[in-house]
Amino acid sequence: MTELPSTAAAAALSARPQPPRAYRWLVLVFISLAMFGNYYVYDCIGPLAPLLSKNGFSDSSIGLLQAIYSFPNIVMVLVGGIIIDRIGTKKSTLLFGVICFAGSVVTAWPELPALAPLGVAVNGLLAVAGSVFGVSSVPPTVAVMAAGRLLFGLGAESLIVAVTTAIARWFKGKELSFAFGINLTISRLGSLLAQVSPSWAAFAYFNWEGPLVLSVGFGVFCIVGALLYWGLESIAARRYALGDAGKTDKVVFRDLFSFGRSYWLIVLLCVTFYSGIFPFQTFAQKYFIDARGTSPELASWLVGMLTVFAMIGTPTFGAIVDRIGKRASFMFLGAALLIPVYALIGYTGVSLYVPMAMMGIAFSLIPAVMWPSVAYVVEDSKLGTAYGLMTMIQNIGLFGFNLMVGALNDQAKAGAANPAGYHAGMVWAFSGLGFAALMFAFLLRQSETGPRAHGLETIKA
Repeated sequence: MTELPSTAAAAALSARPQPPRAYRWLVLVFISLAMFGNYYVYDCIGPLAPLLSKNGFSDSSIGLLQAIYSFPNIVMVLVGGIIIDRIGTKKSTLLFGVICFAGSVVTAWPELPALAPLGVAVNGLLAVAGSVFGVSSVPPTVAVMAAGRLLFGLGAESLIVAVTTAIARWFKGKELSFAFGINLTISRLGSLLAQVSPSWAAFAYFNWEGPLVLSVGFGVFCIVGALLYWGLESIAARRYALGDAGKTDKVVFRDLFSFGRSYWLIVLLCVTFYSGIFPFQTFAQKYFIDARGTSPELASWLVGMLTVFAMIGTPTFGAIVDRIGKRASFMFLGAALLIPVYALIGYTGVSLYVPMAMMGIAFSLIPAVMWPSVAYVVEDSKLGTAYGLMTMIQNIGLFGFNLMVGALNDQAKAGAANPAGYHAGMVWAFSGLGFAALMFAFLLRQSETGPRAHGLETIKA
């Protein structure tokens, strides 16, 4: 008898209509606003780097501000999915959105006396990490800003997982792939606006604090989007039948030993490829201004090209690969495109549009093929572990290379007075990553054309 009410409730729930299509897309737009703000705050450091440098910030400090974002995500990938499962997408989206906003606030106002303990904590963390990554204590202002970036990183990647889970709940069995594409386009619009902000928001670049205060305004979207989603989700829970949330990325350690050669080659390609893209973006605008004499506005648009290429090219290449297969070959092609980019920038006078276009094509091509390819080489029951581990290793690479390149630039006294000082960090280090990515892509193609292939080269939609 005690089960009758729950049975009746289940029957009543199954009798409810599905949410209208327009309602689902409204949910997607609102929840994507949270991601829009998230992406803007993440990418606000790159265009600010030249101004920070003029105000006495070392490249090591600038690299730390970007690297420390990745530090908590080495661990959060293990627990973020558990939090979302426990409290649901509605609450977790708002929770992580608030954390992102709080991180942007701390970063923008580092000289508030109340925030001084955060700077002390960060310098304590650097003292522990110094022996591993070669970092040392930083000035109090930088330390508090780093604390803000760490706090932002703590919420940002988990917000992405929460939003991904919510979209899966609303679009599973419907237009799921297209919905993810629209979400990514809205999110990357935030990146683009941040990267080209020296052009459209020149009023904020009279001092280094201005662009960070501007980023706080965009960080508000993290909360606003989450609140709008909360409202729509609450209404829908009373009116419509909603599906289950998608599985989140959790690491199950016993599964780690069952992954094959192709999976690990994809992971190694992932960490070398992304470590050659995102840390490069951290210093690219400063590099272009100092070494190639571009204006801040042109430098910002050159970096923004990568995002524009990705917004258009990623879904396009994804559709092409679905039709013709050849996934490992396409990843090899993308890695090959990346290798000459850094040398063209550092050692030739070729127009910067050429190497940045090559990088943009690679940045569109490899992610479009790489992430879906994991689903072909790993069992469905272990995909959460596979993606979680891949993300964790990727963040280790981003953390380490942002710090390393900043330190190399400082050691070589890179700057407008010494453009050659950029060669070690911005040319040789990143070219080395490009060669490593090409090697792993070659080995992956070799594996996927042999007797133990998983179909990366042959499966078509």
